[in-house]
Amino acid sequence: MNVASGSGVKVLFIEDNPIHVGLVKTLLGESRAPIFQLQHAGSLQDGLKLLEAVPVDIILLDLTLPDSEDLDTFIRVRSFAPAIPIVIVTSLDDVKLAAKAVEAGAQDYLVKTQLSRTSLTRSLRYAIERTRVRDAEWDSPMFRLAQRQFLKAAQYMGLDDNIRQRLLFPQRTLVVTLPFRRDHYTEVETVFGYRVQHILTMGPTKGGIRYHQDVSLGEVSALAMWMSWKCALVHLPFGGAKGGVRIDPTGLTGHELQRLTRRFATEISPIIGPEKDIPAPDMGTNERVMAWIMDTYSQQVGYSVPAVVTGKPVVLGGARGRNEATGRGVVYLIEEAARHLKMNLSESTAVIQGFGNVGSHAALFLSDLGVKIIGVSDATTGIYNRNGLSMSSLLEYVGQNRFLEGYSEGDEITNQELLELECDILVPAALQNQITAENADRIKCRLLAEGANGPTTLEADEVLNEKGVFILPDILANAGGVTVSYFEWVQDTQNYMWSLDEVNQRLKRILQDAFQRTLNRAEKNNVDMRTAALMEGIERVAQAKLARGLFP
Repeated sequence: MNVASGSGVKVLFIEDNPIHVGLVKTLLGESRAPIFQLQHAGSLQDGLKLLEAVPVDIILLDLTLPDSEDLDTFIRVRSFAPAIPIVIVTSLDDVKLAAKAVEAGAQDYLVKTQLSRTSLTRSLRYAIERTRVRDAEWDSPMFRLAQRQFLKAAQYMGLDDNIRQRLLFPQRTLVVTLPFRRDHYTEVETVFGYRVQHILTMGPTKGGIRYHQDVSLGEVSALAMWMSWKCALVHLPFGGAKGGVRIDPTGLTGHELQRLTRRFATEISPIIGPEKDIPAPDMGTNERVMAWIMDTYSQQVGYSVPAVVTGKPVVLGGARGRNEATGRGVVYLIEEAARHLKMNLSESTAVIQGFGNVGSHAALFLSDLGVKIIGVSDATTGIYNRNGLSMSSLLEYVGQNRFLEGYSEGDEITNQELLELECDILVPAALQNQITAENADRIKCRLLAEGANGPTTLEADEVLNEKGVFILPDILANAGGVTVSYFEWVQDTQNYMWSLDEVNQRLKRILQDAFQRTLNRAEKNNVDMRTAALMEGIERVAQAKLARGLFP
């Protein structure tokens, strides 16, 4: 439903205090666009009965009722009507409760003493519109997770509502359908491609391009949002962006991959450029793909533009160390966390989920520090050896066979079994939503370093934090890649190359600083590391938006 159309909005208010019912009725009665039609229930049970009998667009919910109290009230209503947006209206001015409520899925948390017609009606309109848009175009577990993480941090920060609403969705999205020829020249495939720019305030936008069969607008939007917080957290002059094509690249020949890439680059070329938006590799893409994008863009403008992408070959202006930067950054941060936790890495064990670019380099660098790697996995299988795995042997095998399946120097286990191995350090470096409420209690590590984007749900976060697991959240742990991409962009714009030692030293300093700021905020605000990292990034973005003002 589009609330801007003037049609009536059916609101169910579950509240036992007649004074508060009268207040809300008065405030909503003053609205003329849209018209709100209010129904009232005085208990949770009566509210659930009305939900069964009458169609409702949105629920206003008090948390303290005669037959239910606190967050349990919201959870019971949410379970009964999962598709209907819920706005909490309560007397409980509790930032931690508010954070938990939006984390659990509430669209907003309003305190009764602060209610006004504007705040109430706008909250209802935004809640309905967000739900409608999400269900129509943005429906993705990753995007829901990204928004919930943001809303939780925003509650702790007391973020201005005007800025909060502006940051929930990307500023610019481009959705394209593009054709490319198969090697059988008469066979043409049509696929969906995306480029999303979350924030245009901070400078040019920055983010990878992924080729995967599950790419969607919602997934790309989530990744762009996380990239905004990541860049802000490590103080890079970029907004967040992300792109992708919904296709399985493993089924393409090299020629088909090149034709697909060049067509996609042509489609997104109007909104990319060294001072607009700078793509980089991500899942399913690599430096060769970046070289094709650079060449296609350069052909269109008539001269070579190395700075249009990062993560390209060194011979074309790529930065030394970029290929291994994300995995190296994960290990730099593990070193910092180990110092904080007083862990001896040379006596520690590690498990790595995902043996692609990030996971394999993280495993290699951890091994170089004396950490015993007892388990690794990829899409085909997991390999476990309690006595430790040889990195040189593993890398040689994968180089020859592409996948871990068939590797003989360990026991084959599932990815799920691998995650639940007892170890000191666990590095999820594969896909999102790997650690959930279902398996979090069986995770047996001391330090969790997220090499992947969104591998841990918020419900799992709570379980892990209660267990005392120290979490290096994704926007901090895997920031090494975008940091060295920034170095590459700077070198390309200056026509000056840095040595590998210079790159690694600068990377380490930046990540150490980001870790310390995040840890300090976590301790100061008594929040977990993920929320602290988000607060660091979001605060910087909010300051930039306020500094630039609003045009016109």
